[in-house]
Amino acid sequence: MILALLGIITAYLIGSIPTSYLIGKIKGVDVRKHGSGNVGATNVLRVMGKLPALITLIIDIGKGAVAVTLIAVLFYQKNATISFSVLRALLGLAVIIGHNWTVFLNFKGGKGVATSIGVFMVIFPVGLLIGLVVWVVTVWFTKYVSLGSILLAISIPITAAFSGARLEIVLLAVTSCVIICYKHKGNINRLLLGTENRIGQKTGDVRISIEKS
Repeated sequence: MILALLGIITAYLIGSIPTSYLIGKIKGVDVRKHGSGNVGATNVLRVMGKLPALITLIIDIGKGAVAVTLIAVLFYQKNATISFSVLRALLGLAVIIGHNWTVFLNFKGGKGVATSIGVFMVIFPVGLLIGLVVWVVTVWFTKYVSLGSILLAISIPITAAFSGARLEIVLLAVTSCVIICYKHKGNINRLLLGTENRIGQKTGDVRISIEKS
């Protein structure tokens, strides 16, 4: 159990690595002071451009994948009281929490979408695939990235529940969905009010169009 706890702490710290903030610092930009102020790939895209955003996205997805693969293997004990699947679910939750409430930025962070993608890419790829289709269709027709992300998060636990996935995967999917929706509460409010910005809508920021997300 002690080894599992160390793994959870490690996963949290990996999730806490503030990718977008560090990339912004290399560019001389504090992403928290521009655009939406969110330390995520979407805001990096709007503030610094495609390449920094792509790097941010890949690393943030990678954080989730590493937590439920490498960290899971390193910190699993065969005679432990929890199974490997349960350990991976706990590590997945820890890395998502780390990304959203990073110790390195006074417990403020991103919204957890990319890191959740990395987690479910490994432990529930079918559910993630369906979620990504939902995201693409939603964003294609509405131009709302935030709405696509929210519906992606909602679709994964639904798919998990109806596909007969392990209980720990269902619980992780539900928890991550709640976290993502909570982190998007401002977007949800703007969507209801009809004031949420769409892709490409100009609001005048550092270098490219900015939308609140």
